Amino acid sequence: MVNNFTEICRLAKESQIGKHLPNNLYVHISALIFLDNILQDYEKTARELINNTDFDLVKFNLEEPKISYLFYPDFDTNPHPALQKSIIVNLVEKTTKVMDYSNSNNPPILHRKETFIHPDYPHYQKFKHLTFIEENIGLLDNARYIGTQKEWQQLLNDHSLTFIDHNLVCNLDNNPQEFIKIDRHKAAIHRNRLSRPVNLALEAGLFSEETTFFDYGCGHGLDVKIMAEKGYESSGWDLFYQPNNPLKKADIVNLGYIINVIENVAERREALLKAWTLTQQVLIVAAQVLIDDRQKGFMVYGDGIVTERNTFQKYYDQEELKTYIENVLNQEAIPAGLGIYFVFRDKEKANNFRASRFHSRVRTPRVLQPLKKFADYQELLTPLMNFYTERGRLPQKGELIQEAQIKAEFRTFKQAFKVILQVTNESEWDTIADRRRQDILLYLALSHFTTRPTIRQLSPVLKADIKELFGNYQASCFLADEMLVTLRNLNIIKQICQELKVGKTFEKSYLVHLDMLDSLPTLLRLYEGCASRTIGRMEGANLIRFYFNIPRISYLYVPDFEEKKEPKLKTTMSIDLQDLRVQYRNYSHEQNAPIIKDKHLLKIREIDE
Repeated sequence: MVNNFTEICRLAKESQIGKHLPNNLYVHISALIFLDNILQDYEKTARELINNTDFDLVKFNLEEPKISYLFYPDFDTNPHPALQKSIIVNLVEKTTKVMDYSNSNNPPILHRKETFIHPDYPHYQKFKHLTFIEENIGLLDNARYIGTQKEWQQLLNDHSLTFIDHNLVCNLDNNPQEFIKIDRHKAAIHRNRLSRPVNLALEAGLFSEETTFFDYGCGHGLDVKIMAEKGYESSGWDLFYQPNNPLKKADIVNLGYIINVIENVAERREALLKAWTLTQQVLIVAAQVLIDDRQKGFMVYGDGIVTERNTFQKYYDQEELKTYIENVLNQEAIPAGLGIYFVFRDKEKANNFRASRFHSRVRTPRVLQPLKKFADYQELLTPLMNFYTERGRLPQKGELIQEAQIKAEFRTFKQAFKVILQVTNESEWDTIADRRRQDILLYLALSHFTTRPTIRQLSPVLKADIKELFGNYQASCFLADEMLVTLRNLNIIKQICQELKVGKTFEKSYLVHLDMLDSLPTLLRLYEGCASRTIGRMEGANLIRFYFNIPRISYLYVPDFEEKKEPKLKTTMSIDLQDLRVQYRNYSHEQNAPIIKDKHLLKIREIDE
């Protein structure tokens, strides 16, 4: 092999694997198998002379036939590990030389660890991200600070920097104010429409005519302005933009994307508590949630990152955000969307909101043959039809405004409804009642994951629903728990998916348009609810994938679904229901982004019952 040294050098210089220096090639032990076979045989010849596998890197000398075996005992865990031992093999003389650095006060250290390994290595992305951070803030600009432990540590000390795992963080005990001053106010962005948290509260029906609104940390004040234009009494306060405005109590208080821009942990907690003291009905809490790739050249600061605009961002995991809110306020935080939670003062209203999230859309049955008796009273009977469509039952005393007029003509709601049945399809009303029954079961099943409310904590309307549709609360809870047990069997999920007349069934999953969710069998709605109850749905998602080989739900965003015959997938968010881990993928910049084929199968106007 030594006689072929010129060829060995050529192959080493052309290698796509390893870190190249002018006269050396460094390769991690795990990447040796990706080298050219000649280089592999050359290295094996040298290794036979040391009779030792206690090393991490192999250094190919390209000036003379020598190979060095370098031992970095904490290569994976230390962002810049120190060399402990080196064994140099002279392949001409067949001799070895050992150099011990274990007692050195300034040993060589590694930088850019991702260059030594193959991209498939488990920690490749972590190593690459760290290098990207260090390059972007200039730590690797001066070569004299790189390569040895003392000089590198001095550079970190000069900038009040340290490491937590492979995250570069500001050392808060070492004059952080001299190193960096956070410009919190720059985090306030300019918008031309309502923020998503406030808009979700509007869509959820949390605002009534008399509802008052306060925006804690209102930034430029657009939410306050728009809500005032909609007729709600609105005001706001902001530490930088509106510091002289009074703090006011209000029915609904918005704390939108505030706690994630406060770098001080104590101040962050104080902001959440202050907003809660101002809340009379519902507190909206929104924060940045880590689903995307945050490896964008920003430096980690404390428990968050400093952006290129010199603002702080704390990126929460969705479950972490929920836990944080609940621990600080000692109240349940109900997800309204990704990174957005509603916290209710009143438990009954909280339960009503939870139940409303699983209230499926149904149509009031059409009038098939307008008999004269119905035609004469159609205007009076329409509210009764609408009530039954909404609740799946007839009203109880005091639930319908038109009660006195209807009873004056028909004596009872039941008699009035008999007239409605004469001109409509009775089976459609039975289907509506069953749909409402399934909605309640879905709500009760998912409440099992938190604290299921007692019958006394339910609203009078929901109590009446349960009594009419199930007989009693215990029966409804029993059926809900039976559904949860059934859900564990993914083979049943697969069978259900394969029998549906809408959507596409694949080998391991079922894909359907999100608009069809309300019409799907309750077990599938429960499956999806297990994901959205804590994580929320991805913004803009219009397709949903149910897996039946593993417990996982994926939301897909296909922006041109309605316009193009074969639209391209833009983003996906997958939720593993075993540990609630979220994986996000963006296909925007990929030339070969997946294409949605046979889209007409994913969404239809009606599904056969």
